[in-house]
Order: sequence, then C-alpha cells, then structure tokens
Amino acid sequence: MSKPEVAERDQRCQATLMSSLAIRLRDLTETDPDRRERRGWGIPSRATLRVLSALGLLAISLIAAGGWLFLPTTLAVSRLVRGPAVQAVYATGTVEATITIRIAPQIGGRIIELKVDEGSIVKADDVLARLDDSDLRESVAELEVRARYAEQQFERASRLAQTGATTKEKLDQAQADVNAARHVLRRANEQLAFMSLRTPAAGTVIRRDGEIGDYVPVNQSVFYLAKAGVPLRISADVDEEDIPLVKNGQTVLIRSDAFPSQVFRGEVKDVTPKGDPIARSYRVRIALPHDTALMIGMTAEVNIVTAQKTNVLLAPSSAVKSARVWVVRDGRLIPLTVQIGIKGREQSEVSGEIKDDDLIVVEPLQDLQAGKRVHVRVQSQSSAPAVAGQTGR
Repeated sequence: MSKPEVAERDQRCQATLMSSLAIRLRDLTETDPDRRERRGWGIPSRATLRVLSALGLLAISLIAAGGWLFLPTTLAVSRLVRGPAVQAVYATGTVEATITIRIAPQIGGRIIELKVDEGSIVKADDVLARLDDSDLRESVAELEVRARYAEQQFERASRLAQTGATTKEKLDQAQADVNAARHVLRRANEQLAFMSLRTPAAGTVIRRDGEIGDYVPVNQSVFYLAKAGVPLRISADVDEEDIPLVKNGQTVLIRSDAFPSQVFRGEVKDVTPKGDPIARSYRVRIALPHDTALMIGMTAEVNIVTAQKTNVLLAPSSAVKSARVWVVRDGRLIPLTVQIGIKGREQSEVSGEIKDDDLIVVEPLQDLQAGKRVHVRVQSQSSAPAVAGQTGR
C-alpha cells in the first residue's frame, strides 16, 4: 500500500472512532430514565457523569489534535521564468587614467607660484608652477659676466696674434676659456628653466600635491596629469581561481555607488601576466568609452561576462539541491532530476524533466515524500534580465 493510501485510511479510521465515541458519550450522559431503561443502563451518579464528561472531552481533544498531523503541509513554491542567463566573474576596481603623467622637479626648491589647480585643462609646455630660483638667477648673472670677459680676452688675443705680439698657445687658451664659460652659462640657464614645472603634453590636472611655500625635493611628484585624447579605464583585481575565465574583448557590466541607477559597459583590455601571490589575484584593465560619466578615483563593482544564454528556464537557486528539485503537480509532490547550466546566487538555469508551468518548491526539506498531498503558497520570481551566474569574491 502506498503512503497516500495509508494516510487516507488513517483519516477514515479517525472519523469512525470519533463518531463511535460521540454516540457512546451520549449514551453515558443520558438522563431520561425511560431511554436509559430501554438501553439497559442504570442512572449514573453525578461523580460518574463528571468523570465521563472529562474523559470524553479529553479524548475528543486528543483525536482532533492528532487529526492536524494528517492535514496537507503548506509549502512555498515559485513559478519558473524564462530569460537570459549570464555567467560573470565579479571583482572590484578603481577608475583611473589610462596614461598618467607625473610632473616632478629635477632640482629641489620651494614653491613660490601655482598657476593651475586640480581639474585645470592645460596645453603642452604650459607652466604649472614656479620654484624659488633667486640663487640660480644670481649665478646665471655672474656666469654671463664671466662669459663676456672670456670673449673679450679671446678677441684681444686674436688681434695680438695677427700682429705677432702673442703666441698661438695663448690664443688657443683664450678660445678654450670662452668655450668653457659658454658651457657653464648654458648649463646654468637649463637649471634655471627646470625651476618652472611645465607640461610635456596636453591633458587635465587630476591631482596636485603641493602648496605655496612647500619645499619639494628632487623627483617628488607635484602634479598628476591625465593625457588628453585617451579614454579612462578601470583596474580591477580578479581572484586567481576565476582568472582562467577572463579573456581580452569580453563585455564588462559596471556599477558605481556614485550612479546607483545606472549600469555602465566596458571591455576587457589587458590581463597582467604576473599575479599578486599575497592577495592571490590578477589585475585586469577594463577600457571605458570616451563619453563615460565615471570619474577618476571612483570605485566600481564589475561583472566580467564569460558566458551568456538567452531564453533559458530559470529556477530559484535555493530550490536546486544536488541536481534535484521538487515540484508540485495536481497538489502532490514530485521529485525531478534536472541538468544545471549557469548557476548563480539567486537564479540558476535548469533543464530536463522540468516543465515551464511547474511549481517548484523554493526551500525543499529533507523529509519531503514523493506523492504527498500539499498546499502551496506561490512566491513571485523576477522575470527581469539578471546575472544568473556569478563567481568571484
């Protein structure tokens, strides 16, 4: 005998028992002498009536309570939906300039003038700031005097050499003095030019580290310049377990807290060949379009699309246990074996014996019985396109 037949038999037995007990209790509590005499019963005492009444009520309560055990269980179910399924690798990253130029002094000095600020658009060879060059200017003035003196001495030696009043050796020495003075002066003027920080290319100043009066040592960056005409990018750290799935050219879906209602698109541009052994991750460069609203320095959550399907059957991921699901057909539980495709946190792709119009048990318990009659409470499942498969930390 099957389990549903056993349950129905127990329910019929309980109904018969409750009916018999009610008749028996009516006979025991009958107070009409004629009716009791016809049924062969004596008149019970009041104590007996109280005991019988209590026992009868207790028996009825127990039977009624036991009857609830055989009522159908109510389970939460969901309707299957069809839609796109996307396998994606999740990571976080930061928006940055594709080409960032760092501008630092070649000679240490104190800032005496700032000509631009963060966000300024500059052209090539524009002056961004000036360092204190008073000492160098004095040195240049002194060297200019020495250079003019050396030139005068050479001219005098030349005239004397034409009349034979001096030797060729002295003329050569005067020529050497002129060349040395000119070289030192040229070198001093180059150093003087270094005291003005200039842009090597057109772009936008994205950062400035320095104020008027600050001393800046050699090679300490003062300005950071994003080169013009080059789109922004995102640098994201992808877990080493997921990096084999990431390829150049894959589409990337991007979200940022700065634009909570928007989804941006990008494209995988590069995957660094060397990973970080401590963080166990690889850096992935994601190219952004020229007109992106994202700004340098913003953090972003990225989903790198590694696989995509359309019009597949989607079930709640919580309903799929070891390639098995429970569905309700005609009010009864039926276990089904399914094939799992793209699997995600919220939804998973399923196929096989399951049908589009099946009601699937959202949270199947271990004690579910095939063929058992149940009541259902239908929960809604989103039919909007969603990332059905997602990996990553």
